[in-house]
Amino acid sequence: MNTPAHFDPEHILSSARRTFAIEVEALQALGQRLDQNFVQATQLLVHCQGRVVVTGIGKSGHVARKIAATLASTGTPAFFMHAAEALHGDLGMITKQDVVIAISYSGQAQELVTVLTVLRRMGAKLIAITGHAQSELAQNADLHLDAHVEHEACPLNLAPTASTTAALVLGDALAVACLEARGFSREDFARSHPGGALGRQLLTFVRDIMRSGEQLPVVSPDTLVPDALIEMSSKGMGMTIVTDPQGRPVGLFTDGDLRRLIARAGDIRNLPVSEGMSREPRSIAAEALAIEAAEQMDALRISQMLVLD
Repeated sequence: MNTPAHFDPEHILSSARRTFAIEVEALQALGQRLDQNFVQATQLLVHCQGRVVVTGIGKSGHVARKIAATLASTGTPAFFMHAAEALHGDLGMITKQDVVIAISYSGQAQELVTVLTVLRRMGAKLIAITGHAQSELAQNADLHLDAHVEHEACPLNLAPTASTTAALVLGDALAVACLEARGFSREDFARSHPGGALGRQLLTFVRDIMRSGEQLPVVSPDTLVPDALIEMSSKGMGMTIVTDPQGRPVGLFTDGDLRRLIARAGDIRNLPVSEGMSREPRSIAAEALAIEAAEQMDALRISQMLVLD
């Protein structure tokens, strides 16, 4: 292999832009070719009574692994099976209730052709993603999705580039179509991703982080301001809830209210908190998402919010 003495920046950028252009063109052509086979493939996946098994070998195997992960995280139970390992025992993971997505650009990968024979005998459904509609894999699948590209981004037209991108996007399109057909929601996504930022946002409720019971500073409207301050300090909060005799909140007395009361009245030692409290305080339900409470507090520029049942 010849090693260039130096790199021409303009040539490198031109090469990158050519790769982008070729792959974008391939995807646009792919989108225009979508037909009823794609619709039927989506229906087959949505109504699958078992699991979706995505398989491939080589570069297609890497694409298959990613597609399986995307399907699984968007509501379609799926897993990846390496085509070579399938021939040495992993086929035992497949049942006749499953749907197999086999990816091979040539459609002639011997490992997948062998797997195809077993699947047909087993009764599992097969969706083939290939670049050759007349290939053995395409002709013997229940459904064929055409991932043909005119040429690879590789200048030698050898390294799988545009073709693997086409297969990957077809898999993403299937996953999104299934997601929408199932009515998959943000909450469903969060349940599949509890360790991620979105999962924490959508699975954390106000009830999980709120203070309650003896942790809350509470006074009555006629409590003197100095006594209210003691209650606030003892509970470690810059506010206290003001409740009526029935225990219903009628206001909040905060550090800000204290400053405004001092500015207005001067001597506050004999004033009740009702003189300075904020009436009709903002509130939220315990079943609301914590992120909703945070957004409301940010919008209102407040640091506390009552949680009411």
